[in-house]
Amino acid sequence: MTRKFDAIVIGGGQAGPSLAVRLANAGQRVAMIERKFLGGTCVNTGCKPTKTMVASAYAAQMARRGSDYGVVLGDIGIDMQRVMARKEKVTLDSRNGLRDWLATTPNITFIEGHARFRAPGEIEINGEALSAGKIFLNVGGRAAVPDLPGVGDISYLTNSSILELDTLPRHLVVVGGSYIGLEFAQMFRRFGAQVTVIEKGPRLTGREDEDVSQAIHDILAKEGIAFRLSAECIKFRRQDDDIAVGVDCTEGAPEIIGSHVLLAMGRRPNTDDLGLEAAGIETDQRGYIKVDDELRTSADTVWAMGDCNGRGAFTHTAYNDYEIVAANLLDNDPRRVTDRFPCYALYIDPPLGRVGMTEAEARKSGKNCLIGGIAMSRVGRAIERGETEGFMKVLVDADSRQILGASILGASGDEVVHGILDLMYAKAKVDTLLRSVPIHPTISEFLPTVFAGLKPLQ
Repeated sequence: MTRKFDAIVIGGGQAGPSLAVRLANAGQRVAMIERKFLGGTCVNTGCKPTKTMVASAYAAQMARRGSDYGVVLGDIGIDMQRVMARKEKVTLDSRNGLRDWLATTPNITFIEGHARFRAPGEIEINGEALSAGKIFLNVGGRAAVPDLPGVGDISYLTNSSILELDTLPRHLVVVGGSYIGLEFAQMFRRFGAQVTVIEKGPRLTGREDEDVSQAIHDILAKEGIAFRLSAECIKFRRQDDDIAVGVDCTEGAPEIIGSHVLLAMGRRPNTDDLGLEAAGIETDQRGYIKVDDELRTSADTVWAMGDCNGRGAFTHTAYNDYEIVAANLLDNDPRRVTDRFPCYALYIDPPLGRVGMTEAEARKSGKNCLIGGIAMSRVGRAIERGETEGFMKVLVDADSRQILGASILGASGDEVVHGILDLMYAKAKVDTLLRSVPIHPTISEFLPTVFAGLKPLQ
């Protein structure tokens, strides 16, 4: 016997539960399937736990800087078990909230287990066959583990397993100098670990502009994080209780000896064990499910949302995928993936807020561009807070006066950037911002100043 539903949602990340509830509230019978933990990467191994730990690391750093503010404190210590217990509570509260939401929504049947396609419109889970006229995939991704020499001979950490540590590493070696790796590097350095970051490229955060990458490097180096850049031929071996990481760099020792190794070298989609071929669902060479602008796969009745479709790698893009699917199917409101602007943040301290084009992309675009910027050391609120590292940089199309992009590295950069993002979605000319009267004292109040100082991009 095959149990029939109107819709099946596979994967309980940021898009899946919201879509399941929306469909159920529209009167459809929905099967919501999750094989491990509701909430996906964000709740379990991403935003919720890591930002909770970042907050603990920030508190430790501010406590160490107490004398800068006239605050006298004693010795600063880190209780990693309490840090992790706080992180765990935040995660569990969020996960349980999702479970309660689904349980109290009529028309939803929640099933725990591993689903695989048997045929188009039909899956198997826990030995039972389910079918539906529409199937939605929100299966997420996981850490990629490259086949580097010796990696199978050592114990290594990923962004998931490092969250289970309840003792502080003596020396954490982070392989990968991009967003995930740098977040953990600063976090554990502030907890008190020695930290070395190894990056194969010539600079950190390779997709950012060079001035942004250099500023990030300087901020983290100032806190005592060591870097090995242009590291080719990365390899591993055990050395007693430690791990030796071999690197072929332009300078520095050929090996770094660490107590722990974190592999932060990218992500891969959770699509290799779903039986996609049985449903005629195509993937690209990296395993990401191919989707069109409405997130429909090559199988007419299957949609893919979130990290598994390769069209975004963030919680906010996954949730927007849900919004796109729901708007097209339920609201007669045509929405497209290509309607959104790229935006994200790097959650080191101070954070980087990013939207739209980088300066390098603007130069390649062929547009007649204007550029403006200001150092955070000139921003009154940053000075008052004692957090003056970083800068703001903005880009504008000189002909249309539309904002093309921004990099806000500095205090509250992840929040300030939204003022620019909102204007971009409103398709407002930069002159709208120039005529605004912002609140003083804030970081955001300097946005009109930055845009007022636009100059041609040489």
